[in-house]
Amino acid sequence: MDSIPVLTIEDVAHIDDVLQDYLQKSESDLAVIIDKGGNVISQSGDHEIMDVTIIAALAAGSFAATKELARRIGEVEFNALYHQGNGSHIFMNSVDEDTIMITVFGAQTTVGLVRFYSTGACQAMANVLKNLREKSNRGGHGFQFDASDVDATQIFGKA
Repeated sequence: MDSIPVLTIEDVAHIDDVLQDYLQKSESDLAVIIDKGGNVISQSGDHEIMDVTIIAALAAGSFAATKELARRIGEVEFNALYHQGNGSHIFMNSVDEDTIMITVFGAQTTVGLVRFYSTGACQAMANVLKNLREKSNRGGHGFQFDASDVDATQIFGKA
């Protein structure tokens, strides 16, 4: 799993624009982008619905378990999961190899509408994340770390 690159304010604004556009078109309540380790990358919408951190961790676990189920029946993985509730529903789909989008919506919309618009939103998000990774690999953010000057010298107290 690739790590998520360092995000600038402009990068976050671009990701937020994709999510807000998706929420408006799909008439959903909340969209969250997470890595497959369950770490929240970005979120947009009604944050009061739930504890996003817990949902992210559970969604990552659900995707991992479902990947094994898919493998057992001869599939590489299932790229989307849908959980229907009495009032609230969750739709989760892969953005790319390392990233998942979680959508929470209620009775005001349908899973078909959410699924339809999630495809475009995931493609746009995958492109944004790919560009960020490429920029990060080229040193585009200006953050670099050279571990060669790190040693085991005690910093505090007496040796």
